[in-house]
Amino acid sequence: MKDLSPSDLKTILHSKRANLYYLEYCRVMQKDGRVLYLTEANSSQKNGENQYFNIPIANTTVLMLGNGTSITQAAVRMLAQAGVLLGFAGGGGTPLYMGNEIEWLNPQSEYRPTEYIQGWLSFWFDDSKRLEAAKQFQTARIEYLHTVWTKDKELKQEGFNLNDSSITSALSTFEQRTADAKKSSDLLLTEAQLTKVLYKFAANNTGTSDFTRQHQGTTKGNIDKANDFLNHGNYLAYGLAATTLWVLGIPHGFAVMHGKTRRGALVFDIADLIKDAIVLPWAFICAKENATEQEFRQQILQKFTDHKALDFMFEQVKKVALQGKNEQEVAIL
Repeated sequence: MKDLSPSDLKTILHSKRANLYYLEYCRVMQKDGRVLYLTEANSSQKNGENQYFNIPIANTTVLMLGNGTSITQAAVRMLAQAGVLLGFAGGGGTPLYMGNEIEWLNPQSEYRPTEYIQGWLSFWFDDSKRLEAAKQFQTARIEYLHTVWTKDKELKQEGFNLNDSSITSALSTFEQRTADAKKSSDLLLTEAQLTKVLYKFAANNTGTSDFTRQHQGTTKGNIDKANDFLNHGNYLAYGLAATTLWVLGIPHGFAVMHGKTRRGALVFDIADLIKDAIVLPWAFICAKENATEQEFRQQILQKFTDHKALDFMFEQVKKVALQGKNEQEVAIL
């Protein structure tokens, strides 16, 4: 097979790509210059033939491989050339793992832009400037929540709006405490308090009584289904965040809020920009409707597209990295 250059595959900007795949019980391979996944024939399939499905890698950001999957080296090479992040996951997309660490397998490229990592490092070693960057992300997070919940008609029909007194009060408190925060732990505490209010509001709004956040759900009833969907949706958000950082050339270890000792902490910082606005409400709504994991995943990915979640992540990370400087257009974007 003739090797393709990155320019042949990256015709769609990463910030505009539409697809995030989770695959299980299949084989991913390269065939005729394309990346395909093969599902084994079963008794219900006509003629008992194996089925091949194309993965449009030039329009894909993340490929997550779940239980029962395998992948060929040729396929991995093409995915890397197209700049697709590859992650290995458990059933349903969670937990995300590679060996014993939470990690993404990043496409290997030495020709990504340098201005963003240089800008990031120009402030990162200064505690006060790093705190200000964290505050910018928290402010952007709330602005995105306002935008999505105000714009999304389906969320409004489900009763998710910003007119509720508890939400209004929580957001006001969040904004004030964020502005007054003296260290990142203050921001983490404020974030936890807001998220607790949002969980309670979503649970009451969908009739999910006695909800308690558990990171290991058991898929019994709406409470655990909501937890499972929250876990699943969060990992999808992590995929978008990891993609954003890889494209901009910023290592995952340079977090501004979640702690300097966690190797992938910056992924969590960036994913938080969209989790409250999209993942949280739809996890509860889909649990109430007894949706399947596939239906939930399709709903979340559609909402990511509708509300330009990846675009928003790129915009905010670039804004913080450049700290008000005039941005030079980078060909890769």
